[in-house]
Amino acid sequence: MKTDTLRVAIIIGSTRAQRFGPTVAEWFHGHAAAHGGLDLDLIDLAHTGLSDVLTDDPDSAVLALAPRLAQADAFVVVSPEYNHGYPAPLKTAIDCYVEEWKAKPVAIVCYGGISGGLRAAEQLRQVFGELHAVTIRDTVSFHNCWNKFDDAGQPLDLAGAGAAATALLNQLTWWARALRDARGARPYPL
Repeated sequence: MKTDTLRVAIIIGSTRAQRFGPTVAEWFHGHAAAHGGLDLDLIDLAHTGLSDVLTDDPDSAVLALAPRLAQADAFVVVSPEYNHGYPAPLKTAIDCYVEEWKAKPVAIVCYGGISGGLRAAEQLRQVFGELHAVTIRDTVSFHNCWNKFDDAGQPLDLAGAGAAATALLNQLTWWARALRDARGARPYPL
């Protein structure tokens, strides 16, 4: 019997000390949990042990993360914008895998300074397209994010951020179900 519950991996893309990513990701995780029908897997790249160097033989950290990604029906990437792009550890994590991303939807929650991480989001769309993943059009973006959350880790504009997150989750779950059904009916063509 097929379950209607979707497995969604939420990936924290920054590994820097003093990073803001966990604040954004934990808020989004809570919102996604309240959305319902989702089995959430919060993956913090800072705690995966992935190396900065890609080799032909995957190391134990790459092998350990692979099943978590493979089991996901969909992904949410939480990424900052560093120097008009997304962080190198996130690129490494994306490049370590191929089949795990294929024919699955990816939503982007971004944050940063004045651009709110949107330049990083646009670059991520190009990369995920090359991996045959489908990126969700809408994003959740926090401009000047350090001034947009309270001390409890909640957005100051909770209604606006919540509405954006709900729209993103509605689109993500639609695509996740459609692509899961399609993958189950026939193999994705190469």
